[in-house]
Amino acid sequence: MRSAVVTPEGDRIRWVELGGKEPARVYVHGLGSTSPAYYAASATHPLLAGRRSLLVDLLGHGHSDRPEHFGYTLEEHADALAAALTEAGAAGAELIGHSMGGAVVIVLAARHPHLVSRLVLVDSGLDPVLPARAAAGVSGIASYTEEEFLAGGWAEVRDRAGAHWWATMRLAGRTALYRSAVHRAAGPTPGLRELLLELKIPRTYLLPEADAPFAGADALRAAGVAVVSVPDCGHNIMLDNPEAFARATATALGDAF
Repeated sequence: MRSAVVTPEGDRIRWVELGGKEPARVYVHGLGSTSPAYYAASATHPLLAGRRSLLVDLLGHGHSDRPEHFGYTLEEHADALAAALTEAGAAGAELIGHSMGGAVVIVLAARHPHLVSRLVLVDSGLDPVLPARAAAGVSGIASYTEEEFLAGGWAEVRDRAGAHWWATMRLAGRTALYRSAVHRAAGPTPGLRELLLELKIPRTYLLPEADAPFAGADALRAAGVAVVSVPDCGHNIMLDNPEAFARATATALGDAF
């Protein structure tokens, strides 16, 4: 376990680090998740192993600190992650971001381009999300006010999320969970899709085969983004089909196999 101070108040991002060759690979989880739980099998898979790998927990999540003063915007998440990567000496890293983590790494690549050499986005929404009280994730959380969520809305989300997601969601600070969801729902300005299209580094977007065709895929491909459908999986591609995820990610990162 490693850590770095990433705010003026001394708050720390923590990550599990696996030794290996440079450049580093940085795995970033989604809302209410934690990277060691979601990516440990992938980072050690024969197709991906052997590289220095940082399984990072964003502020407010997993093993990292949960500051109440932090805004948890995508920009703030990205800047905090950038501070951690700088402290870790991980410039020019290959970033793999799942769901909200994909949004964070897009913003990171736009704001701190020297830190990122490649992106792999794992079923990461690129557009604003409409709040919907019946949902469990970003849209469901964002349908509450912060006061409503902290007063009991979190328990309703817990029941909708189910035992699997709640196993990691319960580790997140409730303020962090709420603010992260609200800011992911709104998205940055310019939007995530626009930022992704403008990046000049190699970029790959992985999505479940059942969700294809992906809206805007032609424009992404025209801008050089590889759009890859992965079979036999849902949103958590790395957990649902580890072999196909490892193969698609290794291909995206230029590994021979």
